[in-house]
Amino acid sequence: MSEQRPHFSTFRARLLARERLFGTFVKLPTTQVIEMLGQIGYDFIIIDQEHAPLDRSITDLMIFAARAANLAPIVRIPEFTEANVLSCLDSGAMGIMVPHVASVEKARAIARAAHYTPGGRGFVGLSRASNWGSVGSVQHMALQDSQIAVIPMIEDQDAIDQAGDIAKLEGIDALFVGRGDLTASFRDNPDAALKVADIVRRVADAAKDANTPLMMLPTTKPDMEFVTALGATAIVLSSDHGFIRNAATAALKDFSA
Repeated sequence: MSEQRPHFSTFRARLLARERLFGTFVKLPTTQVIEMLGQIGYDFIIIDQEHAPLDRSITDLMIFAARAANLAPIVRIPEFTEANVLSCLDSGAMGIMVPHVASVEKARAIARAAHYTPGGRGFVGLSRASNWGSVGSVQHMALQDSQIAVIPMIEDQDAIDQAGDIAKLEGIDALFVGRGDLTASFRDNPDAALKVADIVRRVADAAKDANTPLMMLPTTKPDMEFVTALGATAIVLSSDHGFIRNAATAALKDFSA
């Protein structure tokens, strides 16, 4: 990738500006994959603590690798606790993604935990987030509050009617629509795909009404057209698992034919 991408610290500004951003989920506890993704030209990664065996130590290394590769590291924490948010942000994550946000109260608590002002984020002066104390404490807090992206996931049926109010909250920067969990919630309903498509449209309309960016994961090129027509500008393409499986499957098919 010869074209120089903007610095990873501008991720939130670019997200709010509705720039087209491309990222992927990273589930393997490695740094090498992250380096490659940076060289290829992705804008961000989502380090997936929810569905992968990523503890605090490896997450710290993965965040370090992302920043070194000029990728904005976003961490999907396994569940919301103030400690989970704090550990990721102090390690230098440029945003947090939180699964199963189905109420305004939970979204407000997440935003508070991720911000110094207004908020309740615990302070530390020497951390990767503060460039190891190279800036003063007041400047560090101001930079973090302006640069950290907070992204709740709307992926439960009882979250749909709350999506608009969640999107309007101060400190919430985008909505991610989790179609996987929504689809699973309908079990073997033959109309599941249609029902989820209707839900996605409702959430997209709520995000648009709140002037809040939309993040989605398209599965095909036609699906990419669907999500971009809804207004999604932050695009998540598959995962490291998905890339490896698809490439390995294609290689085996090609060479064994």
